[in-house]
Amino acid sequence: MDETPVVTCFLRNRGAVLLLRRSETVGSYRGRWGGVAGHVARESETATDPDSTPEAAARREIAEETGLADAVTLVRRGDPFPVEDADLDRRWLVHPFLFDCASRNVTLDAETTECEWVPPTAILRRQTVPKLWTSYDRVRPTVDTVADDRDHGAAYLSVRALEVLRDDAALAVERDAGDWATLADRARALLAARPSMTVVRNRVNRVMQAAGDRTASAVESSAHEGIEAALAADDAAADRAAERVAGESLVTLSRSGTVERVLSSADPDRLLVGESRPGGEGVGVAERRAEAGDDVTLAPDAALPWLLAEGAYDAALVGADTVLADGSVVNKVGTRALALAAAREAVPLYVVAARDKVSPEADPHLESADPATVYDGDAALSVAAPLFDVTPPDLVAGLVTEDGLLDGDEIGSVAEAHRDLADWNAKA
Repeated sequence: MDETPVVTCFLRNRGAVLLLRRSETVGSYRGRWGGVAGHVARESETATDPDSTPEAAARREIAEETGLADAVTLVRRGDPFPVEDADLDRRWLVHPFLFDCASRNVTLDAETTECEWVPPTAILRRQTVPKLWTSYDRVRPTVDTVADDRDHGAAYLSVRALEVLRDDAALAVERDAGDWATLADRARALLAARPSMTVVRNRVNRVMQAAGDRTASAVESSAHEGIEAALAADDAAADRAAERVAGESLVTLSRSGTVERVLSSADPDRLLVGESRPGGEGVGVAERRAEAGDDVTLAPDAALPWLLAEGAYDAALVGADTVLADGSVVNKVGTRALALAAAREAVPLYVVAARDKVSPEADPHLESADPATVYDGDAALSVAAPLFDVTPPDLVAGLVTEDGLLDGDEIGSVAEAHRDLADWNAKA
């Protein structure tokens, strides 16, 4: 039986993936739904041609079948697996890929009759190419990917956590192989995955609390609604902040998807970005804003106070991993230093975050980086490598949420409401 290496690519946008319906002109699986797919050169060819690797094939097929090559960012490549089709006398070796996609403007080619952006769980309920769910299962979010991700902000990871619940619940519905206890355990694992990220905890708790009859179907429905609500809240918070700082000269650091949306809408006059050690995720923010046409300066975190003093900036803008009940802000380390410098120069520092980032607790849970990111020598010394710090509320000009600017009393009320969301766990 011949073996043919192929790629299957899932493009993800706002919690949905792109499915394509194969036309009558293709050689196999006419009329069935699939991801972006195509052939890869055989191993003997890939060894000498870097443009024939599975990833190169994935990007080529995305360009040809959707026209979205410039809009995608690779998230994950799954382990390849075989699919045998006796009718075709063919053995496919499938290489799965997941890409985040910034656009839904698909341009179809002749191999596809229609396309839809749908929850990935639709794969379980449609006539698809063989083993399409297996391909998605190898690249979809899991508790481990949420726990291990150090490249994305808390809002992004909260949506990934809800996708885990949605997908697992749908599998339980379709296979009649899961119950409330199993899904509750998965939810608890997500709560433990990133304990410093309150938004993950609040959004997971809300989904489980809203699943009133404690069934897999209720969890799936609640998770789907939770994803939509989370994305809408994050967008609205960014829109409120963009209205406040439009056209101004801004300073930021680290990577926040919500802040990046603000910068896209606010059209800043100038932008100063701290590189954000450890991890350096601010570099990517600076690159993307420069590519978008902004006047951008990238600087070491330690240089931000001096540059802020010398540069006549109008405002500092940061995201938050957590806003404590007293209004203190937990964010990437370096935020407190920026806030102190901004206060010294009478530059307002705004925190932009959805209300779901308000913690019901007063004490922070702070993660640390690998000490080797600071020092990997042999001297007998202690190493401090915090990933987050805490900025007190008196250094924050305002918390901008989907409901506008919140004061201290309002933050306290939100914290109390979030405390009640955990009731499902106490009753489980």
